[in-house]
Amino acid sequence: MIVLIPAFEPGPALDRLVRELVAAEPALGIVIVDDGSGPDYASVFAAVAAEGATVLRHDTNRGKGAALKTGIAHILAAHPGDDVVTADADGQHTPRDILRVADAVRTDADAGAPALVLGCRGFTGAVPARSRVGNALARGIFRLAAGWSLSDTQTGLRGIPSEHLAWVRDQWGDRFEFEQNVLLQSRRAGIAARELPIATVYLEGNASSHFRPVADSWRVALPLALFTGSSLIAFVVDTIALLVLTALTGLLVPSIIAARVLSASVNFAVNRRVVFGDARRGRMPGQALRYGVLAVALLASNVVWLEALTDFGIPLLLAKIATEAVLFVTSYGVQRTFVFGRAELVSDADARHRSPIAATARMDTESYPSRRNP
Repeated sequence: MIVLIPAFEPGPALDRLVRELVAAEPALGIVIVDDGSGPDYASVFAAVAAEGATVLRHDTNRGKGAALKTGIAHILAAHPGDDVVTADADGQHTPRDILRVADAVRTDADAGAPALVLGCRGFTGAVPARSRVGNALARGIFRLAAGWSLSDTQTGLRGIPSEHLAWVRDQWGDRFEFEQNVLLQSRRAGIAARELPIATVYLEGNASSHFRPVADSWRVALPLALFTGSSLIAFVVDTIALLVLTALTGLLVPSIIAARVLSASVNFAVNRRVVFGDARRGRMPGQALRYGVLAVALLASNVVWLEALTDFGIPLLLAKIATEAVLFVTSYGVQRTFVFGRAELVSDADARHRSPIAATARMDTESYPSRRNP
């Protein structure tokens, strides 16, 4: 078992954490990635190396996601077959909880059901307003984007079984969004995840946290924002085509069908290439067929709603806006899980075989001595 800790300008909590982990479980491997902290923090990393940790270094700050990828690449090469627990360097994760997550990963593996183990905080007691608001915002966005609920989407305490390490490393993002993308894509990849309650710890008002609630939550919301933009483009194409065809022919239902065929073709192309970009690894004919099934279902609903609303005397444009608003959320969830997600529900071995292996992140290994992790 390896504990992986990305660190950017860490305080004394990092050295204390390493010492306590070593004391609690001497056989535990510890890998720390210095994410461009600079010479002012060299003494901190020298101290943890003296405690037995392996220290890897980025010359410049590249983000938490990049640091985790560097650490995972090192572990895959130097410790093949070892499970990993990721933890933060700011003292928010206690040694006890880190070891509890490690034990949970081992238990799942022994039961033949490896899963991501997520150490989730309850956010009770004296939680800084910045963290409470940020986590509430992140939970809401995650529920919309992923289609399932998680009590602590920002947790950095995660147990990763060895068989999922390569998949985790290959997920998109170099900063905080990387961890969110792992969660967003896990179910589509057929990887189970479960929560493990942990203590909620904030030191000095969480002053050491580098998480930015607005900017980093926006990164998490990006897939949903892209889908909204794609849907808006399709809506504009569909609406213009509907108004033009209705004016030319005077026939509502045929105009609805023709407009929807045109807009659906545009929407499929944009969603496949941009919104669900990783879906391009799937087979286009199967995705097109599933999208066609969805499009027919949405078209039928569109016809029923538009006829009903216009029969009640509602203008066509207003009826169109109301109808599309109702169908928007359903369409996103179905496309995420059924149209573009089904192709990813393969075994982990197949997924690794079919997915190109990302190039190992460039890293420099600091020349600090290490007792256990040469």
